[in-house]
Amino acid sequence: MRHMATNYNHFTKNERNELSILLKKGYSQRSIAAALRRSPPSIGREIKRNTVNGEYDPTKADHKAYVKRKYSKYQGMKIAEHAWLETYITNGLTNYWTPEEIAGRLEYEYGKPIITFKSIYKWLYSSRGQVFCQYLPSKRYYPRPRKGISIGRTLIPNRIPIESRSNIINSRQRIGDFEADTLGVPRESRGTVAGVVDRKSRYFDARKIRRIGLAIDHFKEIADSLEASSFTLDNGVENVHHEQLGIPTYFCNAYSPWEKGTMENTFKRFRRFVPKKALLQNYSDQEIADICDIMNHTPRKCLGWRTPYEVFNERHAQPANVYQFIKNIIIQCCT
Repeated sequence: MRHMATNYNHFTKNERNELSILLKKGYSQRSIAAALRRSPPSIGREIKRNTVNGEYDPTKADHKAYVKRKYSKYQGMKIAEHAWLETYITNGLTNYWTPEEIAGRLEYEYGKPIITFKSIYKWLYSSRGQVFCQYLPSKRYYPRPRKGISIGRTLIPNRIPIESRSNIINSRQRIGDFEADTLGVPRESRGTVAGVVDRKSRYFDARKIRRIGLAIDHFKEIADSLEASSFTLDNGVENVHHEQLGIPTYFCNAYSPWEKGTMENTFKRFRRFVPKKALLQNYSDQEIADICDIMNHTPRKCLGWRTPYEVFNERHAQPANVYQFIKNIIIQCCT
């Protein structure tokens, strides 16, 4: 009985793994087709298309098929739609010209850019042009994978991951363990604020800085004046010189702002006074300081309704008259 497929579906990764195992065990293509519920011609095409150096590798086969599907529908359409251009490119490739040399020669002959070498590469990596990849110097049949940049490894020297923080810091047992970050648009002059917050007391200090590179200087001032024990930072370029702080400094994992959630939440509160659409450069240093004072004298549920100021200075005898303090600040801002 002839096996006919009613519709066509791409081979899955599991199917390719099974196909590889059955091939190694010596099964015929017809037997493999029956086991995978595929037609024998489909098995034959899969083996023919994705055999490399006489061996069917399921991982390479799956990747090669993925690349073909990704680039077959739309890449290199300009070349496919112009027969003369496709002929020119294929002739150049078979004469071992690189895509850059082909694009450059076309521009030289016609006096204007005809096609970019990147477009030729895209066409080469499509199903229509892939057969000509054998003429490339690298003989690469798929795009070179982009290498990601790890900020923590490449930009920040002697970076200590947040996982190395002690339990004393993680459990907020002491005052002096700070989280720090910057807020604003770094490219704008005087449009950035450097802020720090104590993990235990939520005591907050923020100051305008002329440029983002000066953030570490502000953090250093805090470390010296408030007897800081540690800092937790993100992987921003402004923290490259973190060793100048002279105290243990820990770094969050990439794209994990929640790992310094106290700082994130504090900046969210700060935005109540300075909305996102507002320009930080329009706020004076005194106005920023007044906002910090209001926040530090606001009772917090997480502190048992004490204020950050009271907890940070809990060794002092008398608590502040919070309501009167905030009232005075508001009066000063309005006059």
